[in-house]
Amino acid sequence: MTESKWLDQYSGESAEQLIALADEYRIDSILAAFEQALQQKASRDGEKSLSAEEGILLAVEALEREVNNGGYSQFFINSSVEYVSQIVASLRRIGCSKTSEITERAIAALGLPVMNALAIQNAMADDNDEREDELGQCDDLYYNSDEDIEGRLFAFIRANHAAFELS
Repeated sequence: MTESKWLDQYSGESAEQLIALADEYRIDSILAAFEQALQQKASRDGEKSLSAEEGILLAVEALEREVNNGGYSQFFINSSVEYVSQIVASLRRIGCSKTSEITERAIAALGLPVMNALAIQNAMADDNDEREDELGQCDDLYYNSDEDIEGRLFAFIRANHAAFELS
């Protein structure tokens, strides 16, 4: 069996063209190209130019990147905090119920009555051993989950490809 190649970057392909690369390139690299394309689109045309489906991809990719690199704490500290309000619904929309429950538990660990980026950043700036223990447990659950987030996100893109306008 030949190992799939890594797609280095987004180069102006349409959603359909990126999807067609799945037989040759790693799915995670194709998802990264989608993310790069959507970030360019948002930068060029504004966040409001993104479809709901495009927002789902950005939220899920932010969660994957941050939690895999530093846990839920990193997701809440970095710029990915902007996706907290939509991440649970996004995970459910792509069929990742187990990960949505873990993420909901991590968000609840913040103990905030109002969920916005500033409130989250302020909470994360305060030392709280109980919160960090709970987030650590959520990290472990996330890492040990057998849910195929990438595969489900890619299947979601395939099923909704018309909602992805990249170039």
